[in-house]
Amino acid sequence: MSLQWTLIASFLYVEVALVLLLVLPVASPTRWQKLFRSRFLQSISNQASIYFVVLLGVLVLFLLDAIREMRKYSGPADHSEHHHQLNLELQENMRLFRAQRNFYISGFALFLSLVIRRLVLLISTQATLLAQNEAAMRQAQSATTTARSLLSQRTVGESAQNDSNEAHDKAVSELKNQIKELQAKNSELETTLVKEKKDKEAIKSQAESLAKEYDRLTSEHVKLTQSSGDKKSD
Repeated sequence: MSLQWTLIASFLYVEVALVLLLVLPVASPTRWQKLFRSRFLQSISNQASIYFVVLLGVLVLFLLDAIREMRKYSGPADHSEHHHQLNLELQENMRLFRAQRNFYISGFALFLSLVIRRLVLLISTQATLLAQNEAAMRQAQSATTTARSLLSQRTVGESAQNDSNEAHDKAVSELKNQIKELQAKNSELETTLVKEKKDKEAIKSQAESLAKEYDRLTSEHVKLTQSSGDKKSD
């Protein structure tokens, strides 16, 4: 195997190991996200798209070269001498095998490069979604706690308001009862006052009639006294 295909095969083995690490539950998406956001990878990721395009271009070139070699050695061979036919056929089969091997190596390396890029994006997205989910859960828990405290405060306020309303209604009912009692007493006093006025008027009329009778009797007494005096003088 030549040097370039040895490098591509080594790169393929590294890709297989990296895919196994990303697929197997070795670390959580949050830890992978922290690793992806490390200073070293961040410095590389600034030009990662350029490196990735260059890598894909190199792998595509090697894949096309392997396809060309396969087509070259897969055609029928024209051998003029019979005793060299077996050796040439073995050499061509060996070259065809190498071309097919190189084709699979470059093809799988290209495919795993796309798979690794996709896995990295999916793990980063999953870690971001997990972080957002945790933040949303914390916000929901804080909102639930706040709602419960507000509900308890509202319940306490409503109970206090109900107590105050009951006390107010009780005071109002007591005031109404007192007003009714006062009105009843007032009506009784008015009735008593009317009776007293009538009695007073009756007593006044009786006193006036007695005074008139007294005056009449006094005048008659005076007349009788004067008439008896005149008789004695005669």
